[in-house]
Amino acid sequence: MQYILSKTSLPIVTRLAHERTLCAFDFDGTLSSIVDHPDHAVMRARTENLLRRLALLYPCLIVSGRARADVLRRMSGVHVAQVIGNHGAETGSPSRPHHRVDRWKAALELELGPVPGLWVEDKGISLAIHYRQTARKADARRRILAATRKLERARVFGGKQVVNVVGDGVPNKGDAVAAERDRLKCTWVLYVGDDENDEDAFALCGNMVPVRIGRKLRSHARYFLRAQKEIDNLLELLLRLREPVAAR
Repeated sequence: MQYILSKTSLPIVTRLAHERTLCAFDFDGTLSSIVDHPDHAVMRARTENLLRRLALLYPCLIVSGRARADVLRRMSGVHVAQVIGNHGAETGSPSRPHHRVDRWKAALELELGPVPGLWVEDKGISLAIHYRQTARKADARRRILAATRKLERARVFGGKQVVNVVGDGVPNKGDAVAAERDRLKCTWVLYVGDDENDEDAFALCGNMVPVRIGRKLRSHARYFLRAQKEIDNLLELLLRLREPVAAR
């Protein structure tokens, strides 16, 4: 992986500034820092201001594991081309296909029982089983994975101290980014994310610049930022390179 803010990477970022580029971002761990509870996540004022300016110069997309309405509440009036929730599956009003989510949640809560610090978040068309606040995280994760294997027609994948459950066959983040790239007629894509559910977007073919928050050997991302706070530096660089192009 190559550091996206290095001099070596400057030509590729400059290319993005001169093309019809879709700038796509995850929310948690990317635009906002990881927090103890999802309700506490918020963009820093500086990040919010930079993203607002960026969205005036590039088509911008937010693709989050959160419910879409939840992300919209946290955008603080920043207007982007599209916000997609539930790991790429939710582009508009949420729905519950065949009430599967309700059945999954009931089965998981029965199977897992009252584990201190473990809780199931219902996001309309997906579930997130959080174990960040449990005392024995490895044991909690094993129990969650054993329980989710019993669910029907479910796709299960991990995250940062969370296990996610979505319907099999629903769009993932890669599908969502590809669809928005085509809809907005973009020729290049910058995608920045930090977790397992971002790998489908990192792996997209074509003129793609996938950036991961935190270096990881086994990732489809070819570029990285060292820490979440460096997202501001990347946004500033994209603005600085684009503004002269836009002026012309």
